[in-house]
Amino acid sequence: MARKSRGRHFSHTLVGTAVSLFGLGCALLLFRFMLGSSDSSMLQTAPVVLLTGLVLGAVGYALKPRPSLARRAGEATLIPVDSTDFVGTMTPPPEPHDPRSHRGQRPPARTWGPQVFDDIEWQRFDTVCARLFAQAGFETRLQSHGVDGGADLWLHSRHAQGPVAVVQCRHWRTRPVGVQELREFLALMASHNLARGTYLTTSTFTPDALKFARAHGIHTRDADGLLDLIAQRSPEQQQALIELAYEGEYWRPTCARCGLKMVEVSARNGGAGFWGCADFPRCRFTLPVAEA
Repeated sequence: MARKSRGRHFSHTLVGTAVSLFGLGCALLLFRFMLGSSDSSMLQTAPVVLLTGLVLGAVGYALKPRPSLARRAGEATLIPVDSTDFVGTMTPPPEPHDPRSHRGQRPPARTWGPQVFDDIEWQRFDTVCARLFAQAGFETRLQSHGVDGGADLWLHSRHAQGPVAVVQCRHWRTRPVGVQELREFLALMASHNLARGTYLTTSTFTPDALKFARAHGIHTRDADGLLDLIAQRSPEQQQALIELAYEGEYWRPTCARCGLKMVEVSARNGGAGFWGCADFPRCRFTLPVAEA
C-alpha cells in the first residue's frame, strides 16, 4: 500500500511540473509576439519548454496507478491483486464457495439432485427456496442474513395477518446444523408467536439437533429431504425451479454486504485465491475459494 501511495504522489508531481512548464512555454511565446521581440534565444527556448512539459505530462499519466480490482463482476473472472489489500476484512465464513461448475468441469444439471446444491451460490439457494414455497401457495418474504447466517423465509397466507410460519435456509456444504442453530431458530419462532417452523439445509443435522427439533415441533429437511420436497411439485414447477437455479451467473457468489456479484482474485504472493467484492476498495468483503 505504501508503494502505491508513493507511485501516486510521484505521478501527481510529474503532472504538476508538466503543467507548469507548458504554461511557462506558452507565456514565453505570448510575451515574444506581444512585444515583437527578435530575441532568438527566447524563440528557441519556448518550444523546448513546451515539449518538455508535454513529455513529463505523458510520463506522469503513464505512471498513474490503476485500480487492481474490476468495478463490475462481469469485467473479469481472474484478476491478480495484492492479497494484503484485503487485510482486516470481514472474517471469512467456514464454508468456502466451490466454483467447480463455472470452470467447465461439469455442465449444469438437467434434473434435481445434490449437484444443483453444489453448483449454486448461497443467495441463489435462498431464492430457490422462496420460489418453492411460493409454488405451494404461500406469499413469501425473504430476509437474508448473509452467506453464513442463512435466511429467514417468512410465509404469509391471504387469510391471515402477519406470517403464519417461518423457514430457515442454510446453504452449508459440509458443516452440520447443530442444537445451537435450532435454539436460535426456536427463539425466532417464539418472538413472533409462531407454532410452525421449518429448517432447511443443504448439509445434515446432528443427532442432538434432530432430537431437539422433534421435541419442539420444528420440521427439519436436509439435502435429501429438500429434494423430496421438490419432487412433490409438478414437472413444470420442478423445471421452473431448476431454470431459476441455473439462471445467469449462478456459480458466482454474491457479496453479503452490498449485494453485488463477486470476482475471483489470485494472490500475487502465491497464497490461496479468494472471492473479492466487485466494489473494492469501498467494500472489502471476501470469501475463500475452495480447491476444485
